[in-house]
Amino acid sequence: MTQTFDIKINEASRIPKYKQIVDSIINDISKGNLKVGEKIPSINELSEICYLSRDTVEKAYKQLKERKIIISVKGKGFYTAKTDLIIKVNVLFLVNKPSTYKMMIYDSFVKSMGVNSHVDLSVYHCDEGLFIRTLERSIGGYDYYVVMPHFKDGKMNHVSSTPAVLKTLERIPKDKLIIVDNSKPAIKGDYGSIFQDFEEDIFNALKEGLLKLKGYEKIILVYPNKFTYPYPRRILLGFRRFCIEHNFDFEILEEIYEDMELQSKDVYITIKERDLVTLVRQIRTKKLVMGKDMGVISYNETPLKELLGITVISTNFKAMGETAAYMVLNNKKEKVKNIFKYIERNSV
Repeated sequence: MTQTFDIKINEASRIPKYKQIVDSIINDISKGNLKVGEKIPSINELSEICYLSRDTVEKAYKQLKERKIIISVKGKGFYTAKTDLIIKVNVLFLVNKPSTYKMMIYDSFVKSMGVNSHVDLSVYHCDEGLFIRTLERSIGGYDYYVVMPHFKDGKMNHVSSTPAVLKTLERIPKDKLIIVDNSKPAIKGDYGSIFQDFEEDIFNALKEGLLKLKGYEKIILVYPNKFTYPYPRRILLGFRRFCIEHNFDFEILEEIYEDMELQSKDVYITIKERDLVTLVRQIRTKKLVMGKDMGVISYNETPLKELLGITVISTNFKAMGETAAYMVLNNKKEKVKNIFKYIERNSV
């Protein structure tokens, strides 16, 4: 054992002692006190040195091995391993679905974190059980947990959390937790959050486009029910409130059907990409002109919509990822409402 190897155990700390061992070894490697390939004490030796149970040290070594920070050589002992995770901030990034928008947040986060971080992406498909199992396997193994909480109930409706989800989230130290994209989970403590307010966002965004919308006679929101990845119903609340307060005739459809009864001076707001494609195809087939005969607004910005000149109402996904990274890098625990705006183009 090298003389500079130093395990620091704080008996007064609430941090589990196995986690303190993990952190101390990582810290010694990052400072150069332990070199790559250097032998470290055996489980029995370290338990005696630190006056800890063998089980505690074994749990720490198991986690270090899983993270490839140490290796065990049969008959010889434990050695530090070459790894690119040692001096990096390790983050678990939990996404509810693998959509273009979620990946924009993830990509922005990773880019903003820079080279001194390692981010593991996990997709739980709005499934409560998969989410809980993923987190339970990972608790204690990461420096930060960035979580997008969106789930579905038995009727395929969107829910922000469940009692079981909240119970699991409560196990994460709050200074290591950042909630992204949704503000609803009632988690106790001081943690970071970058959120959308789905009801207020659509209400205020449509209000930005009010002058253009007044040129149409009816607004139709295409809101998918019973979808694999359900959308927050607060979108419906904000849309209805906008239409009622501004005296618009409105209708809510579940999807864009084949051979729609398209009428001039209707404006459609689509959420799913497939509905947008189906709608635009029918408008072109019937030789109608977007922005003149009919209006089209899409929910959530993408580069393709910008290229095609589609008006959108959207949060700023890039800013959401950047803000989450800022909180991690600066150890901030702020509550930030993300930017949401109406981007007018040629389709309205």
